[in-house]
Amino acid sequence: MSTEDIAVIGAGSYGTCLAVLFGHHGHRVCLYNRNPESAREMDAARENKAYLPGHKLPDSVTVSSDLEGSVRGKRFILGVTPSHGIREVLGAAAQWMDPDAVVINASKGLEEGTLQTIDAVYRDILPERIAARATYLSGPTFAAELAAGMPAAIVLAGRDKDATVAAQAALSALNFRIYATDDVPGVLLGGALKNVIAIGAGISDGFGFGSNTRVALITRGLAEITRLGVMLGAHPQTFAGLSGMGDLVLTCSGDSSRNRRVGLALGQGKKMADILGDMKQVAEGVKTAKVAKQLAAKMGCNAPIIDAMYSIIHEGVPVRDAMTVLLSRPARMERD
Repeated sequence: MSTEDIAVIGAGSYGTCLAVLFGHHGHRVCLYNRNPESAREMDAARENKAYLPGHKLPDSVTVSSDLEGSVRGKRFILGVTPSHGIREVLGAAAQWMDPDAVVINASKGLEEGTLQTIDAVYRDILPERIAARATYLSGPTFAAELAAGMPAAIVLAGRDKDATVAAQAALSALNFRIYATDDVPGVLLGGALKNVIAIGAGISDGFGFGSNTRVALITRGLAEITRLGVMLGAHPQTFAGLSGMGDLVLTCSGDSSRNRRVGLALGQGKKMADILGDMKQVAEGVKTAKVAKQLAAKMGCNAPIIDAMYSIIHEGVPVRDAMTVLLSRPARMERD
């Protein structure tokens, strides 16, 4: 195994866990934290006490607030910012990237306004060669479990086979199994849209519905994700894999899911503004619900669960009313 120079751009829980994982795997990692004071504290304490407490940074990981120094000369650059920060942060970093660098996206979401997937944003902000070789990491992984070294499997999508295989080989570890695919839209859409469905699963649990309801939401939610994804050029089989069904089940059922926790609070009657005000980290499904509704409407895609989540999150429709609309829809064939 060769030692690589890796930049991780974004020091939230997931960015930090990837830095810990790759540092333990023997790589030299620079973890970029845009807040200078927080970066100094993390580097001194050897821990991200705010977002990933209890997991020490290996000696091979440094923390920096210098974006240029973080990316310059790095072979692999992981983008782990919230999706709405990609243009600003990765766009600024692009000028210092090595032409042969492989950018690996680990953010999940759709861009508000443009309705673009992250690969389209990358084509706008990165040099053409780097954007063409970019890869996209997604799948059922919670940060604390990865940092603790628990086994997990994930998928890496890319259009350039050589770059994808190189990243797969470099970043795979004994307890971190990476599968490769060329279905970039499928992996990105699965990772983004599952967050919307997870809010719905949380609402169901918070409202007091049982396992039957949660499983119905997961299953029919996957049908919506697949239907919209195929319309946008994805392979349907991708949604039966790690970045589709796998990530959806984890995010809808795991206690560490931020999107599920948003849903739980909504189901218990809390207001959206209060929920977001109490959160330290971003729940991507909140913003994605709006973009997903607009994208489904643009494509003429039937997406009743996404519509219901939008109405609850962004229009303040009571949970019971939104559920009544969902349940009173005309009967239909399952594969429609």
